[in-house]
Amino acid sequence: MASEPLPSASTSVFRVDKFVVPSQSMDAFVERIRQVQQTLGSLPGCLQKHVLTQTGDSSEFDVVTVVEWASADAVAAAQAVMQKQLASEGFDIQAFRKKLGVRGDSGMYSKA
Repeated sequence: MASEPLPSASTSVFRVDKFVVPSQSMDAFVERIRQVQQTLGSLPGCLQKHVLTQTGDSSEFDVVTVVEWASADAVAAAQAVMQKQLASEGFDIQAFRKKLGVRGDSGMYSKA
């Protein structure tokens, strides 16, 4: 999870990641996303998490992940945990995405 500006520390915040995944990469990508989501779900302040997929007639799939956090402080703590875990695994997110041909963007959202 990249560091990004967050809303106030006491407001529920949502991390939304959107990906375009080539069909041949879908299984490997979703498997890794589910591993990450499992870890995130075990962290303090994680209120809910979802992995959503949309398929169509093309050779690409859309994958969206949504994690609701109790506060910006919970997000910051989760980012630190995930960075440490990924570093200990020697896992490079950008290289993984590039290898699979995945494009995406991420952002922090709050309730309107």
